[in-house]
Amino acid sequence: MTPTKTIMIQGTTSNAGKSFLTAALCRIFKQDGYRAAPFKSQNMALNSYITKSGLEMGRAQVMQAEAAGIEPRVEMNPILLKPTSHTGSQVIVNGEVLGNMSAADYYAYKPQLIPHIEKAFQKLSRDFDIIVIEGAGSPAEINLKDNDIVNMGMAKLANAPVLLAGDIDRGGVFASLYGTVKLLEKDEQQRIKGLIINKFRGDVEILRPGLDMIEEKTGIPVVGVVPMTPLDLDDEDSLSERLNRRGDEGAVDIAVIHLPHISNFTDFNVFEGMKGVSLRYVKQARDLGKPDLIFLPGTKNTMSDLCWLRESGLEAAILRQAEIRTPVVGICGGYQMLGEELEDPDGVEQGGSMRGMGLLNTRTIFELAKTRTQISGGVIWDKDVPDSTTGKEVRGYEIHMGRTVNLGRCRETIRLEDGRIDGLCNETQTVFGTYLHGIFDFGDLAALVAVRLMRKKGLDPGSWHFDPEAHKQQEYDKLADLVRNSLDMDKIYEILEAGIRC
Repeated sequence: MTPTKTIMIQGTTSNAGKSFLTAALCRIFKQDGYRAAPFKSQNMALNSYITKSGLEMGRAQVMQAEAAGIEPRVEMNPILLKPTSHTGSQVIVNGEVLGNMSAADYYAYKPQLIPHIEKAFQKLSRDFDIIVIEGAGSPAEINLKDNDIVNMGMAKLANAPVLLAGDIDRGGVFASLYGTVKLLEKDEQQRIKGLIINKFRGDVEILRPGLDMIEEKTGIPVVGVVPMTPLDLDDEDSLSERLNRRGDEGAVDIAVIHLPHISNFTDFNVFEGMKGVSLRYVKQARDLGKPDLIFLPGTKNTMSDLCWLRESGLEAAILRQAEIRTPVVGICGGYQMLGEELEDPDGVEQGGSMRGMGLLNTRTIFELAKTRTQISGGVIWDKDVPDSTTGKEVRGYEIHMGRTVNLGRCRETIRLEDGRIDGLCNETQTVFGTYLHGIFDFGDLAALVAVRLMRKKGLDPGSWHFDPEAHKQQEYDKLADLVRNSLDMDKIYEILEAGIRC
């Protein structure tokens, strides 16, 4: 059997484009006939996903697996950190919750995770020709280098050559590339086989003197300059530029409430690819306006974010819109907020009980056990609305700690394949809640929602159609074309073949 080849993408900073570059290489290698898989030993993100086996992993590696044309596996992201505060996170190992740790406790515990990382990497290596490894943050965080398991520590563990990416859009890219290289140990510097300038705007020829100089000063070749190009693909967590968008003028205006602990905002990305639909994220009551649809997204801390919703005035603004029958849709934590009451007897979040928004006649009880499942079901309501979705298949995944009970005045909307009722709506069918993340990514449900909103505004959608899966595959191909045309792929394959001489 031919040994698995590895290559690693590291960055001078967070948000340097490591996730997209990793996805691009996975797609390129797939197009070139290889079985490629992504790997990130440790990911910190509130955007997570549940595999078919019921295990939790970061969404970025799911996106990269999709680009590679393979099923996401938890081995692609053995350690997931979900921040619970500025100084602590829920630690998930091999898809299972280990517990909550402070930053200091986790730093001390990290060496015990190395065997889990090695085992996950070895499992992937047995099944794939090429592993594309993604780092995190910067390898030059000199205060964290002793226990590093995600940058040069991971590169050494996998004996992987490294491509170092810098974000020129931030400015200072040559200083950041040079400084990163020079802060590393000599053996680590020798592991870096190529530099990448990412997110470039302008004429590459004007950049050429800088490229020559950085090569001379570091002794490392620049293997490509990747232009800044908009693509409709999942981003990494809170650094995502999506969250700062204010929306474009569109036929349909969708507002997503930007909660402080927002999670899985990728649930709404599908709407951004739709012509005639504008999706924006709202942090302040004065910016809500009069949207055609309001989404309350998932959150890592429902009760805390509900308090923020009240203090910010956004709860009152949402309630005013609900009174005039603007549709309000809550997913996971947002669904929990919509009810009459939230109870936390075991202190899963902050303990005690709290009044909900009162838009659904439900009660949520938080529980210590986390529900993690990938599941499908069918729509069982909506008989009075044109273009009914009754009987429409839905798919998604659940990640929540708690259950929501119908107190009697809610209509059932989704029956899951295991017999449970998931979705509930109010009597006027204007407020809806579900625990299913990714519910709009499958089939034409998102398109049906958009069409209904268009018709409600008196617009004629005609033969308007949107296929989310086809759109996603098209975007992956655009990403691969962009990076293939920007990098010296002959040099990349040369690096891949040579590996690191032990």
